[in-house]
Amino acid sequence: MLLLEVISGERLPKPERGKMRVHKINNVNKALDFIASKGVKLVSIGAEEIVDGNAKMTLGMIWTIILRFAIQDISVEETSAKEGLLLWCQRKTAPYKNVNVQNFHISWKDGLAFNALIHRHRPELIEYDKLRKDDPVTNLNNAFEVAEKYLDIPKMLDAEDIVGTLRPDEKAIMTYVSCFYHAFSGAQKAETAANRICKVLAVNQENEHLMEDYEKLASDLLEWIKRTIPWLEDRSPQKTIQEMQQKLEDFRDYRRIHKPPKVQEKCQLEINFNTLQTKLRLSNRPAFMPSEGKMVSDINTGWQHLEQAEKGYEEWLLNEIRRLERLDHLAEKFRQKASIHEAWTEGKEAMLKQKDYETATLSDIKALIRKHEAFESDLAAHQDRVEQIAAIAQELNELDYYDSPSVNARCQKICDQWDVLGSLTHSRREALEKTEKQLETIDELHLEYAKRAAPFNNWMESAMEDLQDMFIVHTIEEIEGLIAAHDQFKSTLPDADKEREAILGIQREAQRIADFNSIKLSGNNPYTSVTPQIINSKWERVQQLVPKRDHALLDEQSKQQSNEHLRRQFASQANIVGPWIQTKMEEIGRISIEMNGTLEDQLNHLKQYEQSIVDYKPNLDLLEQQHQLIQEALIFDNKHTNYTMEHIRVGWEQLLTTIARTSNEVENQILTRDAKGISQEQMQEFRASFNHFDKDHGGSLGPEEFKACLISLGYDVENDRQKRAGSMDTDDFRALLISTGCSLGDAEFNRIMSVVDPNNSGIVTFQAFIDFMSRETTDTDTADQVIASFKVLAGDKNYITAEELRRELPPDQAEYCIARMAPYQGPDAVPGALDYKSFSTALYGESDL
Repeated sequence: MLLLEVISGERLPKPERGKMRVHKINNVNKALDFIASKGVKLVSIGAEEIVDGNAKMTLGMIWTIILRFAIQDISVEETSAKEGLLLWCQRKTAPYKNVNVQNFHISWKDGLAFNALIHRHRPELIEYDKLRKDDPVTNLNNAFEVAEKYLDIPKMLDAEDIVGTLRPDEKAIMTYVSCFYHAFSGAQKAETAANRICKVLAVNQENEHLMEDYEKLASDLLEWIKRTIPWLEDRSPQKTIQEMQQKLEDFRDYRRIHKPPKVQEKCQLEINFNTLQTKLRLSNRPAFMPSEGKMVSDINTGWQHLEQAEKGYEEWLLNEIRRLERLDHLAEKFRQKASIHEAWTEGKEAMLKQKDYETATLSDIKALIRKHEAFESDLAAHQDRVEQIAAIAQELNELDYYDSPSVNARCQKICDQWDVLGSLTHSRREALEKTEKQLETIDELHLEYAKRAAPFNNWMESAMEDLQDMFIVHTIEEIEGLIAAHDQFKSTLPDADKEREAILGIQREAQRIADFNSIKLSGNNPYTSVTPQIINSKWERVQQLVPKRDHALLDEQSKQQSNEHLRRQFASQANIVGPWIQTKMEEIGRISIEMNGTLEDQLNHLKQYEQSIVDYKPNLDLLEQQHQLIQEALIFDNKHTNYTMEHIRVGWEQLLTTIARTSNEVENQILTRDAKGISQEQMQEFRASFNHFDKDHGGSLGPEEFKACLISLGYDVENDRQKRAGSMDTDDFRALLISTGCSLGDAEFNRIMSVVDPNNSGIVTFQAFIDFMSRETTDTDTADQVIASFKVLAGDKNYITAEELRRELPPDQAEYCIARMAPYQGPDAVPGALDYKSFSTALYGESDL
């Protein structure tokens, strides 16, 4: 009954109680007929099943009704009702995060899609950003409540049922979503209408904008054509090619810069016009009609006039430039030839007018004549250039060159100057030939003067050089040789004076002839720079230098006599002191080698020698005084002795050093002997072996000599057995080594050399040899022995404490150990533990403290 009323829209009467079933069936049939009249097909659904409460049939009919009246009318882009509704949902929810509508069941389960639909159309109703995907019940209830309260959509679904169902009912959700579609369909229609209006207005506005652009672009282009054509039709000629080239460059700028944008504008104008007409035709608008004179045909007509003017202008420019190039070429050729000619003639007139031949020598005159002949040849060669200049000027006049007046003036000036140069050339030749004859006589005298003055001048210069020459002599013989040579020179002076007078007489004769013939001599002989004044000046200088040389030689002779005395005095003393020092050196060497008596006897003997050397010091002091006098006199050699003061000093220092070193070696041997318990016989044997291999008696052995010395003592460096010998005497030690067939290996020998020669000097002194042999043949403390002693004090521990050291050792030695022992780092370490092993090895140089 209720369903029928809903469908038909009419209120039906309630059936009486007895007739209830019949009336119900009738009412249902009416509803079913109405549904069928609306084109809904009801298959296997009868009124009886509905009245009898068949739930399945009833629900099927309800869904058919919903599908027909609520969903079937929905259509998006010509799709089916279901697909259209789904497409509508997808488009509306596309901008929202976490929403992906693909169906009408699980896509709506989290409730975000319902909220997104509401927010898309009514954003003020939903705060979408605050919704959470993990709270679907809250999301669903929020959407249902808002839809019911503000959109008049009844709450058809239950949030808990949707969330609690694995796959929500598709029909129920589709029915509920269709309510949203119908609720928002009114807003959609308004939006569509507004969009249609906006689209129409936008098309109209765009067309109007295109019309305005066409009008403006056409006006600008026509104005530019109107402004450009008069410029292209201007045929005003210019005077210079530079001005015409500037016009051509302006035309090229027009073609290259100004015109291309206008070509583009013209093309764009036509494109815009065609596009505008097409748009108007497609939108059912009337065709566009431009203003009068702005049609495309009008623009094309103006453009043709522009290009015709442009072509004629370019041809005129090129022809005019070619004409001006011809004129400029002739004018430039005229200027170039005129400039070359003017540069050549510059100074020529002044040169031809000068009177340089009046004071010239004969050679100068001959040179001037040759120079003048060359000039005449050059003058004749320039005749053709002058004629060419006149011809070019004539041609420029005929071609009406704009600067013809200046060309004519310049040409006339060149021709006038040419006539003057010809007249001056002839006059100068006559003057030069006349002067040449007058100077030939004087030239012969000058030549004679030069031939005799040059060698005499050289002789005087050499004499002055010799007289002023600084001499350094070291012997009396050298100074006597210089005095003899000077006396020989003085004997030649009278003949030299006669030659001087003869040379000066030749010069006086040449001057007399010049004065007689009124010839102005330049004052200089062309064949020599030696003047009479120079000869007289140098002769006077020679006369002054001779006595000065006499005094200098006599002073040096006296000085050399004094130096000879000092040489003999020093040599006498040096020949005594030098051999004495050498003798003492040899005696000390014999004392250190011979080993007569005990070490104490040798030491006493050396002390006596040392005192005798000290007592001899006054003789050396006297020699120093004599050497100081020699140095002050700057005497550098002495043929009377082979000894120099430096040799004496070095010998004396070596003597003192040798006696001191020898005494010290003996003292160290005594200390070594007493400390190590070496017998006198062992010490003598060591000395005898060392001296045997010290071939040069220098007190030291080289590596090979030292190695041979060790082998002679039976020392084994390969197996290191000598360390096991303990405190054997030398004979027992040697017998043990020889019996085991020991040899001296390189590795062990290198180790021994590092001990006896730690500085790598390459030598082994006797003291180093004794120290090594004493260590090898006596019992000494070792690092292992010290470590064993510390272990006893530590109670057999691997470390020791400060309290134990202070308890077992004297205070100063205990503090010494505490300050230098490193902390013990072993696994059994305790606070304050000290490492006595590294300390013990460091004491013997086997590690760093």
